[in-house]
Amino acid sequence: MLIDTDEGLASIFQRVKRIALVGASVKPERPSHQVMQFLLDEGFEVIPVNPGLVGQTLLGCEVVGSLEAISGPVDIVDVFRQPSQLPEIAQSTIAIAAPLLWTQLDIRHQAAEELALEHGINLVVDRCPAIEIPRLKRLGLL
Repeated sequence: MLIDTDEGLASIFQRVKRIALVGASVKPERPSHQVMQFLLDEGFEVIPVNPGLVGQTLLGCEVVGSLEAISGPVDIVDVFRQPSQLPEIAQSTIAIAAPLLWTQLDIRHQAAEELALEHGINLVVDRCPAIEIPRLKRLGLL
């Protein structure tokens, strides 16, 4: 299901604990780094995913090379990659049985979105949790 209502978004953040952040960066100026820090500060467990940084520690979290390398369940796959990489990420999201695929601002790929939905993966597209969480708090939904 495509989740695009304030109530739907708030419901996600009320039940989510573990987020895989695909495209995590060590560069503090990068949005993925900033959002990862925000999510950690909000109390979420974040698993950074970046094949070029495997085994390194990023903001106190060990980096893994793929979604399939994550031990245990993941509640959200949050994507900071080019749209062309979304089909592969959607396949991996399905493979690990993550219930939700979240794409960051301006990251859209129709075929990947349709694939996720066809496999029962909930979907949030073109949004950022670092924007949505404070906005939902202001609305009194979180």
